[in-house]
Amino acid sequence: MTAPPGKMSEQRDSFWKNKTLEQMSDAEWESLCDGCARCCLEKLEDEDTGQIYFTHVFCTLLDVGVCACKDYPNRSAKVSDCVRLTPENVRTLNWLPPSCGYKLVAEGRDLYWWHPLISGDPNTVHEAGVSVRGRVFGSEDDVPEADLEDHIVQWPGLLPKKARLKKRPKG
Repeated sequence: MTAPPGKMSEQRDSFWKNKTLEQMSDAEWESLCDGCARCCLEKLEDEDTGQIYFTHVFCTLLDVGVCACKDYPNRSAKVSDCVRLTPENVRTLNWLPPSCGYKLVAEGRDLYWWHPLISGDPNTVHEAGVSVRGRVFGSEDDVPEADLEDHIVQWPGLLPKKARLKKRPKG
């Protein structure tokens, strides 16, 4: 899930186009995370339909200012329902946002202009309006689980218009 911002992979030759997810090094795998933190939002699933609903309530470990986990190495021990993304599960998880770098690569699609591996800048995910920065309500510690239905939002499942552009807008 959301990795802390880090150094880009030493391979700048579009490794995500030339390797399978299984062939990637740990650093390459981690660099596929765009830092949007949408996967760190609480989600609800309709038991009858399987439909996933995002909320604007975030994981207790999310630092919403930088959109990264406060304790990434120990997240699974501290948050029991934290899902570690793997090459196997990114192909089947139905709650990954449409912009997710892991999901895009698993589907054989390219990364967007704002992805740090393309732009070279970890801030373009925020500039494009893809990250959760400034769009969340409170942490799971602040909102009782019984009230999560009151916090369902549509935007995490959508891609902002600016983010869908072929390249970074000027100005």
